Amino acid sequence: MTRIVHKFTRKVPEWQPRVVPVKLEEATPQQLDALKVTPSNTKVSDYVLTLAHDVESLSVRSPLFNAIMYDRGGMSREERELGALAASMVNRCVYCAAVHADRHAKLSKDESVTDELFAKGEKADLDPRNRAIFDFSRKAAEAPPSAGPEDIEALANAGLSDEEIFDLILSSSLFGWANRLMHVLGDPVSRKETA
Repeated sequence: MTRIVHKFTRKVPEWQPRVVPVKLEEATPQQLDALKVTPSNTKVSDYVLTLAHDVESLSVRSPLFNAIMYDRGGMSREERELGALAASMVNRCVYCAAVHADRHAKLSKDESVTDELFAKGEKADLDPRNRAIFDFSRKAAEAPPSAGPEDIEALANAGLSDEEIFDLILSSSLFGWANRLMHVLGDPVSRKETA
């Protein structure tokens, strides 16, 4: 039996697409290029295979995603993950929240921040830097966004450089968009064996 997952957790659920993903063995050369598939690839996610239906968008999306989330310099990877987590929590994207909470915990070697966020949400007890990052990202992801100059000032007061603030704007904005796309294309699910 398949059930949709509604609770935030670091345990990443499966993602069940509503649109049949492209079959890797049937993909066109253009799709394979957009997927950056090489002979050594053994697994491409169903989400990315679903996005492969639109080669032009995927060709732009993947390099943009990688540049925003993995580029060197600026904000640390774990803090970019915190920004993405905040956006995913606002958007109730259980799948993305799990992915980014898990990555944050592994990169920081600390589960306490994500445990606190999942237990108390925006009332979580966070250190000043994490508080400023979470609050900005949460407000930026709201519809309409409520982040303003005072939130940028709070980030600067928490010790973030202009480059780090720009990276945070990019990571939280990226997931404001990506969460909405994922919601429409599929659902986070867990599978239970039935007797």
